Amino acid sequence: MFWQTTRFRIDLSQPQVMGIVNVTSDSFSDGGQHANMRAALAHCEQLLKEGANILDIGGESTRPGAPAVSLEDELARVLPVVREAVRLNVPVSVDTYKAEVMQAVLDVGVDIINDVWALRQTGAQQALAAHAQCGVCLMHMHGEPQTMQTLPMQGSCIQPVAEFLKYQAQALQTMGVAQERIALDPGIGFGKTVTQNFELLSHQDQLLALGYPLLVGWSRKSSLGVVTGCEVRERMVPSVAAAVLAVERGARLVRVHDVAQTMQALKIWQAAQV
Repeated sequence: MFWQTTRFRIDLSQPQVMGIVNVTSDSFSDGGQHANMRAALAHCEQLLKEGANILDIGGESTRPGAPAVSLEDELARVLPVVREAVRLNVPVSVDTYKAEVMQAVLDVGVDIINDVWALRQTGAQQALAAHAQCGVCLMHMHGEPQTMQTLPMQGSCIQPVAEFLKYQAQALQTMGVAQERIALDPGIGFGKTVTQNFELLSHQDQLLALGYPLLVGWSRKSSLGVVTGCEVRERMVPSVAAAVLAVERGARLVRVHDVAQTMQALKIWQAAQV
């Protein structure tokens, strides 16, 4: 299986690690640490040294309760970093739901759009469909960041998540976007209870049955803290464990903060594939 992106045809025969670069002041785990171009670019370079296969750059926090960021502020945060990051000769993803930001970053060579709203915002589908071959990740989110954890999903979530992702992917394909450009993300922590998040991990096979690569982001999520009692800064080991379990159960892309540790764990997993 491959993931077609703007400049790279990513081989998914082995798991790919997406390193997180938050160019924000209020992300739940590392807000403010990389909030200027120099710090963000240094972080990009460090993640690549640690083995990251893909960089994911975001200028707006989507943590529970996070306020929206204006278009002007998001562009001011993201564009300078993206212009430099695309020169690093690795796939670059931008985490955004705004069509104007998508168009701006695609214009400077970004490879992937990673959208927590799954292209449901005005103009987003059109921005992707107009591009020749960029990759896109469609994520399931119940509700919106401001309310998603106060009003989470009810009952079993695997079927509604699978149906939503299937619908959004098919809608994009009807607009001319090839299936090989599309990856899916079940949206761990986005409007779901602890039980539902682990249900998604337990039943990843039902998501894989849709026929698209699966990108999963467990890194430092609150569900890991509930299960282990660890604060955000203490969740490296639980995050790595969840990433390896996701890969073991078929995910081919994991979005992580702790790249070096995740790469080490995946080498052990790969050594056992005999």
